[in-house]
Amino acid sequence: MQNSSPLQTVFYSIEKAIKKYRKYAQITILEHIADITLDQTLVLMILNENKEITQKEIAKLLYKDDASLTRIIKLMVKKEYLTRKKNDTDGRRTQLDITEKGKTTIKKLSPVIIQNRSTALKGLSDDEISQLDYLLNKITSNCSK
Repeated sequence: MQNSSPLQTVFYSIEKAIKKYRKYAQITILEHIADITLDQTLVLMILNENKEITQKEIAKLLYKDDASLTRIIKLMVKKEYLTRKKNDTDGRRTQLDITEKGKTTIKKLSPVIIQNRSTALKGLSDDEISQLDYLLNKITSNCSK
């Protein structure tokens, strides 16, 4: 299935779906917490699941370059969602810790994130979701060679 128009490809549809979901998710997040972005929320959730994760690993998970993630984290420290200190075992690394404000934010936004995902996947069966996940992972694998 080839088409010369970029607007009529599956990749355009994937990109459109991602952008629509991110915009929708950002709006619903802002309804609950006025000063946080979707990316900042994802950083909090990732750090909450793995306290020892490095900034480089977070950047990779979020498909951000190191400089972008550094800016995100700097803002999160300024907004008091995170603290940053030198790593005790490796002075070249920094340790990121979630503040009380950050922990409260995670508790408030966790159900919002679950609802966002549910809304986006409404009308899709478990089999369709599994198939979609399989196909997207296959495309990712094809492009990783």
